[in-house]
Amino acid sequence: MKVTSGLAPFPKIALESVQIAPDKVIMATADKVWIYQPSSANDEDDLTSSVSRPQQVTATQKLLDTAIVLAKRTISSPPQVPPLTPVRWVWRLASQYPLTHATPPLMEEAAERFTVTGRNPLAQWAAHKAIEERGHDRLALLDIQALGYNAQAVVETLVPASAIALVDYFTRSVQTSDPIGCVGYAYALERLSSAISEKQIQMVEAHLPQNVHATRCLRAHSAVGSDVEHAMEIVELVAGLTRQERTQVAIACYETALLYFSLSQEDDPSDEELQQCLKPLESSPKS
Repeated sequence: MKVTSGLAPFPKIALESVQIAPDKVIMATADKVWIYQPSSANDEDDLTSSVSRPQQVTATQKLLDTAIVLAKRTISSPPQVPPLTPVRWVWRLASQYPLTHATPPLMEEAAERFTVTGRNPLAQWAAHKAIEERGHDRLALLDIQALGYNAQAVVETLVPASAIALVDYFTRSVQTSDPIGCVGYAYALERLSSAISEKQIQMVEAHLPQNVHATRCLRAHSAVGSDVEHAMEIVELVAGLTRQERTQVAIACYETALLYFSLSQEDDPSDEELQQCLKPLESSPKS
């Protein structure tokens, strides 16, 4: 994806234009993306023309993906990622648990809210998403258990602030007058997960005890799972929404990614602190 910034003139074939932040506007066609600073409130006027469905889908994907890229670029100094160790992987799994645990009930609530307002495609998507994600919190628990800990006790003891912040954002998105923001939230996390390759999963496994299977949750939320397909389903859905709805989704996508990148690893304890916390929670390891 080619991204160009500046104030160059734009072609009239642009399909998407969203002011993602006060100083950032994304404009996307099926072929290209621009990022520029708005000079007036009317910069987005008359930028679209009639296009085919495939072009609309492609431009929508570029719009949402660029929102994620912009969020990452906004973080001036990304936190340093500590070296991966078995106890740190438990911490990562404890981060995944609140996200996976919250998704089914919140998506069910979103489906009900969309149904009340007669937005059937959105209601159907949210209801299906609730079904798709059901039981994924159990995968995180099984992975923690495989590493030799009382899984339920671990997720009750280790509550990463970054995960809670994302769940809070998700909850607010659903429980507002218009839950459309949950679509952008879901896309941001699905798209980020879809970038995790088999090679990266194997690298994680190389840092874990031999013959311990503790990447079930990661595999389910990666390129080898179904997140690539899920992300594309969201793109197809969003491409068929109104321009105002697409704008709301793109902004929620940006805000979710901004939270993700700004908070990731920020609240990480040291390995020594993790070992001290996890020692009382040890149990017989099972794989």
